[in-house]
Amino acid sequence: MAKESKRNKQNGFETLDNDGVKGAAKKVGKGIAFTALAIIAAILVFGSFYTIKEQEQAVLITLGKASSVTEPGLHFKIPLIQSVRKVNTTIQGFSIGYDMATNASNERESLMITSDYNFVNVDFFVEYRYSDPVKALYASKEPVSILRNIAQSSIRTVIGSYPVDDVLTTGKNEIQAAIKEKVIQELEEQDLGVQLVNITIQDSEPPTAEIMEAFKAVETAKQGKETALNNANKYRNEQIPSSVAKADGIIKDAEAQKTQRINEATAQVARFNAMYEEYIKNPEITRRRMFYETMEDVLPELKLIIDSPDGKLQTIYPIESFVTNEAGTDTANSTTVSE
Repeated sequence: MAKESKRNKQNGFETLDNDGVKGAAKKVGKGIAFTALAIIAAILVFGSFYTIKEQEQAVLITLGKASSVTEPGLHFKIPLIQSVRKVNTTIQGFSIGYDMATNASNERESLMITSDYNFVNVDFFVEYRYSDPVKALYASKEPVSILRNIAQSSIRTVIGSYPVDDVLTTGKNEIQAAIKEKVIQELEEQDLGVQLVNITIQDSEPPTAEIMEAFKAVETAKQGKETALNNANKYRNEQIPSSVAKADGIIKDAEAQKTQRINEATAQVARFNAMYEEYIKNPEITRRRMFYETMEDVLPELKLIIDSPDGKLQTIYPIESFVTNEAGTDTANSTTVSE
């Protein structure tokens, strides 16, 4: 031992006995303990505070239970007993029917069928925000996935109740409003702590090039139909006034003829009444005169000579010039009426 001590001294080392060894071990232990205490103290100090950024909310969890929701700023918590989970309250979004990064179409999500049994590709963008951080963290494991499923189900239900023309052209705003209302209703029933901000149709088109051409042909036919209807309405509007004017003219002519016929009939009735009055006064004379007038109308070329029973000439009817022959009477085309 003496030789080792001497050698150690020559080499610059100090020889320690058992007590010295124990003292050195104590010093090392004290250093390690102090270092551990310092680390624990630092952890406790730095772990007692947390910072919440703007547009964030934090759920303070005490012994595994959500105790409060903190707003942006610097806050204190009890280390090892309390923990913090942060929730982003800004408006976020996801796509349905296409990939936001590559803009590539996802037909499994976008391909849908309409009420008139046509296929169509429709892309949507959904905007949402967390309205209740506690429910967003504890009501479900993946609230955004549930929101996506609700949105897809609502989209297919609403699209399936509209014809393809409305989906591709004029009905987009109405369809978006109907989908939004349905999704909001589903979220209220699920109570996930997620609020739908908006859902919009990004694009809608037929699924293949051939179908797109068919739809273009249909649209062209519809435009032709509208043009034909407009031309027909224009022609109708032009013809109706002319037809009405012609109809008015016909009606006025008919009314004039009606008035004329009534006047003629009235005159004939007056004439008949006057004749009847004369007939009552002199029936025989009136009857003969009516007979002669009728014969004159029936046989206008007939020469009528009226003589008395004794053979003497009484009346020539109608009165006209005639030439007598050597016998004293033109007998050609004549009839003699004897009384």
